Amino acid sequence: MLFVVTKKPTNLFQQELVSIITPSFNAEVFIEETVASVIQQTHQNWEMLIVDDASTDQTLEVLKKISKKEPRVKVQSLSTNAGAAVARNKAIDVAKGKYLAFLDADDIWFPFHLEQSIQTCKSKNVPFVFASYQRSNEKLKVVYPDFIVPKKVSYTDILKTNSISCLTAFIDVSQLGKEKMPNIKKRQDMGLWLIYLKKIPYAYGIQKCHAIYRIRENSLSRNKKGLISYQWEFYREVEKLSIFQSIYYMLCWMYYGYKKYK
Repeated sequence: MLFVVTKKPTNLFQQELVSIITPSFNAEVFIEETVASVIQQTHQNWEMLIVDDASTDQTLEVLKKISKKEPRVKVQSLSTNAGAAVARNKAIDVAKGKYLAFLDADDIWFPFHLEQSIQTCKSKNVPFVFASYQRSNEKLKVVYPDFIVPKKVSYTDILKTNSISCLTAFIDVSQLGKEKMPNIKKRQDMGLWLIYLKKIPYAYGIQKCHAIYRIRENSLSRNKKGLISYQWEFYREVEKLSIFQSIYYMLCWMYYGYKKYK
């Protein structure tokens, strides 16, 4: 997929602004495809806030070239590697949009994602929506069946299994306000969804696939055994659950995690 600057519609500023939160780290191979999928959105009033987390490859140089051609892509960089939570929170700090959307530096949106997410927020009168997605390998070959999200998820549903992926989460911050991700190595996104789900009864799931999630072999989230200790710590230290609650939700998490990639 080539990086192409598309013509903006004349009604651009009649559309509501969406702030897209993207952390990047050593993503030079994928980042142009990711940005291209944003540029090709049918909803064109957006700002893409990319915070590079001290990449050691050419990611930052690629991003600087892109931002010169496309001013809606705004690039910041961290001087030292601080993790995805810090990078995302830095972008959230400066976000100006009515809506927040999230897209990692190796994932891809279908062109209708922003438009249909906004339409769903309005038609269903909900401030937090998320969508289904395809699951591919690094070369975009499908490796698992599409992940079809539930129609609704509550706070306790997310404690059992995180059905809301960063690449399709879409939040009306004019209603819910800006919140930060907890500054932890993993599960930052889950932490943010839970903060919002303490304010509202549920987030609304869109069954149609809106994106492609690229499964990378060196991804932190791929090592499920290594995640067990982090998941336990999340329940106990971040959400302050009791030991018995933590055991219950841990068993649920392991069961649904097995089913997700079976």
